[in-house]
Amino acid sequence: MTLDRPFATQHETLWSQIADRAHVLEFPEIAGTRTRVLRVGEENAGRGTILMLAGTTGHLEAFTHNIRALSEHYRVLAYDYPGHGYSTLAEGSLEIKDYADHLLALVDHYGLEKPHLCGESLGGWIALKVVPEHPEVFGSVILSAPGGRMIPPAKLNGTQSVSADAVAQPTWENVKRRLGVVIHDEAAISDELVAVRQAIYAQPGFVASAKAIAALRTPEVRERNAVDDSDYARQPLPTLLVWTDNEPSGSPEVGAHLAELLPRGRFVLAEGAAHWPQWERPDVFNTAVLDFLESLEA
Repeated sequence: MTLDRPFATQHETLWSQIADRAHVLEFPEIAGTRTRVLRVGEENAGRGTILMLAGTTGHLEAFTHNIRALSEHYRVLAYDYPGHGYSTLAEGSLEIKDYADHLLALVDHYGLEKPHLCGESLGGWIALKVVPEHPEVFGSVILSAPGGRMIPPAKLNGTQSVSADAVAQPTWENVKRRLGVVIHDEAAISDELVAVRQAIYAQPGFVASAKAIAALRTPEVRERNAVDDSDYARQPLPTLLVWTDNEPSGSPEVGAHLAELLPRGRFVLAEGAAHWPQWERPDVFNTAVLDFLESLEA
């Protein structure tokens, strides 16, 4: 029997989508960070693991509309970075090496064999940097509107201002406005997503953690961590790049150009989305990921 769903997919909660699936939410200590990790689809571990990496100031709920579909075929492991979500908050500054070292420790902690990295925004940035240095560790790369390129300061500062307001005063309106930076259609921003992020931003210590996260937005730090065309050209593994028609950092032509640089790349354009194709177009995203991974098994 097919249920009649009177609301858009984007408004389904994470719980409503995985409540009938065996799953584990845990907080192991990984590289000195108490790390929030969600595991779903352990019965499919033999086919491989999809390791999901969210964006800047993000959290595992960014993949709410992907976890079930992907975990029906593979084991899915989603987690919160250091300084993010409900993992240990941070002080000082966080750079790509910090995230990459934690990622490698997480892979070792769970004994993962060649997991498929699925990174959106900051997650894609991390993947683009860590995979060429450790190609033997991973199986493939899935990039969802990856970040990390140098972009005009005015555009970066505008985004940073909205983010800073949401962290300093995590009202419903400010947090929803922050999510509007990455989601094209305001109607696709669910109450659950706003509520979860509002609670995360309201944690004691998150203001300092947000400053540590924002280090990558300062010009000098961003420049030494930045992604350029050479990072795409040196990717050794099969790579799927999912771009959108409203991506803030560049047009569909920019995405197609980056995909052409990938030695073993595949390109998918998700229309009607901005910086979160996995959220706004889960139908396109989930199908593209499963087709890509299945092609590697053929």
